[in-house]
Amino acid sequence: MIRRARPAMLLAALAALACALALGGMAAGQGEPSLLVMVSVDGLRPDYITAADARGAKVPHMRRFLKEGSFAEGVEGVIPTVTYPSHTTLVTGVSPAKHGIFGNLTFDPLRENQSGWYWYAEDIRVATLWDAAARAGWTTASVQWPATVGARVTWNIPEFWRAGTPDDSKLLRASATPGLLAELEAELGPYPRGFGVEADELRGRFAERILEKKRPRLLLLHVIELDHVQHQTGPFSPEVLAVLERLDTVIGGLRAAAERLAPGRAHVAIVSDHGFARTDMQLNLFAAFRAAGLFTVGDRGRITDWTAMPWTSGGAAAIVLKQPTDAAAQSQVRLLLEKLAADPANGIDRVLDADGLHRRGGFPPASFLVGLKPGWEMASSLTGPRRARGPLPRPHRHARRCAHAGEPRRPRPSRRRGQGLAALSWPRSAPESSLRGPAHRAASWVCSDRRSVTMTGRVRSSGVSMITAT
Repeated sequence: MIRRARPAMLLAALAALACALALGGMAAGQGEPSLLVMVSVDGLRPDYITAADARGAKVPHMRRFLKEGSFAEGVEGVIPTVTYPSHTTLVTGVSPAKHGIFGNLTFDPLRENQSGWYWYAEDIRVATLWDAAARAGWTTASVQWPATVGARVTWNIPEFWRAGTPDDSKLLRASATPGLLAELEAELGPYPRGFGVEADELRGRFAERILEKKRPRLLLLHVIELDHVQHQTGPFSPEVLAVLERLDTVIGGLRAAAERLAPGRAHVAIVSDHGFARTDMQLNLFAAFRAAGLFTVGDRGRITDWTAMPWTSGGAAAIVLKQPTDAAAQSQVRLLLEKLAADPANGIDRVLDADGLHRRGGFPPASFLVGLKPGWEMASSLTGPRRARGPLPRPHRHARRCAHAGEPRRPRPSRRRGQGLAALSWPRSAPESSLRGPAHRAASWVCSDRRSVTMTGRVRSSGVSMITAT
């Protein structure tokens, strides 16, 4: 029988799963050391696996998890439900407000940081899974995991880019574990830069070779092409299914390597950070804020001063005030947002004030959060209309036909299933009682070695598989 659990806080469950599987196994006094491999397939919707046959996707390796392990039908994400905050919740078990990775891009109201992301582990404010492993005397490895530049990982190839030129490879070698890339590249060729399923396949080979040569007890791998191709073509396109099938082979190879190197002691978790929904409309709050005089743009088209500024993340935008205690600015922004939300043509689903936003663990510097309806995403151009159909000019790496949510929503009757994220684990080892619970009951998970943080969440109607140790 497949066992399913129903927690709601994005993948905080999986950090507990990882601790319970791996550290819990160690605490139980098993003779041989265990191995945990956690692979994040960026943008993996649960129905890509649970409904693979209906979609025509040939993913036998991930389908094995449905028969031999535990799986989730979806979870309610953190705020914002985008790659870097979600991945950091995966390895800390707490919300972005606590772990410190508030978005993909840092808040940069004057646009001076050249679209810089939260690449650096020093921005993480709490203990991570690799910290807990190190305290237990484990060696660790990470390949392409977000927010790991400078992480205390034994063998680390972080996710990092800057100019998108060949010099980025030099930057990556400088930020990876000294000598690691040179050693592996001598066997496997240059470590890949950028997108493409071939790049992910090569990242998988680097991860597999690290397992074989270095024998870490914990290995994290992040593959990115499924996310990229969905941004370009939308979910369930032939291009997406082709990428998914090739990534399934990568996962099969890693699982086989883990079983070979740690027979009977290997644990594998396949996770993701967000799902996808097709978008046809974009709302550009920058146009409305500029028209309201909440920031100014100089002759060279650069922001010169600001009172309040949107901080966009997929289908949501946090609103940050330069002076959070400025009552007049708060009132002006609130009235503007109420006016925008009152017009159905703007696609706004809801506006949260600071209390509502911070209770949900998102964007501590922000005073408001604007969440959009399905089919909409935020734009961030300083020019152009307030709303438009199709892609608008963006400062990010590519335009999108499809997006992931910035603000998680509880299921509504009209909302399609399968827009959340996937989580698979193998083998099954959880007591049945740890996988049950009525909707919206508070739940908490604690790693058995008492070295890692306590993870709490709320149970809802679809969620992530859980394995707990007490």
